[in-house]
Amino acid sequence: MDPVLPMFPLGSVLVPSMVLPLHVFEERYRRLVRDCLDGTPEFGVVLISRGSEVGGGDVRTEVGTVARMVEAAEMPDGRYALHCVGTRRIRVRRWLDEVPYPRAEVEDWADDDDGTAAERMEGRDRALAELRRALALQAEMGEPAPPATVEVDVDPTAASHQIAALAPIGPLDRQRLLEVPGTVARLREARRVLVDAAELLEARLAMGG
Repeated sequence: MDPVLPMFPLGSVLVPSMVLPLHVFEERYRRLVRDCLDGTPEFGVVLISRGSEVGGGDVRTEVGTVARMVEAAEMPDGRYALHCVGTRRIRVRRWLDEVPYPRAEVEDWADDDDGTAAERMEGRDRALAELRRALALQAEMGEPAPPATVEVDVDPTAASHQIAALAPIGPLDRQRLLEVPGTVARLREARRVLVDAAELLEARLAMGG
């Protein structure tokens, strides 16, 4: 049987290495946080592809990321402020009963071993160059952005997720990168998405923002 994990569906995408601040106010998720703090401080995060974060009845993706709580502060009214980080990719095998909160049977999903070491490193370097270009354009637009000189992990797999986390793209594009099976393929797709993002930013700059 696959391990069971508490699940926190969100309207945003978490990828491994990405920092996730959360403000937890809904009662069922307060219960989730308390249970995690009493045991293993981890839960799964998946994207809500249709519907709302509040109240349930949403449609969720089947690929997500495990979030590990590194800081948790309980407020006087019972709400929580969490500081989490994405650790590893998972696939949902089966959703379970949602009382008292969403839970699912999941499996860890490591990257497929695609390409050679040289191809992975080349893919990392090329995707990083496109990321820096897009971030520089974003800063030129006057929008908040990481510095264009940003560094990523030397390991191509870790770097592929960091690039996905830092890229100025929407949740559907970020989810698509999370779902790419292997490192070389993800870096190739990240480069394509970043080229598109940079072209859009250039067009906006040309029109005066």
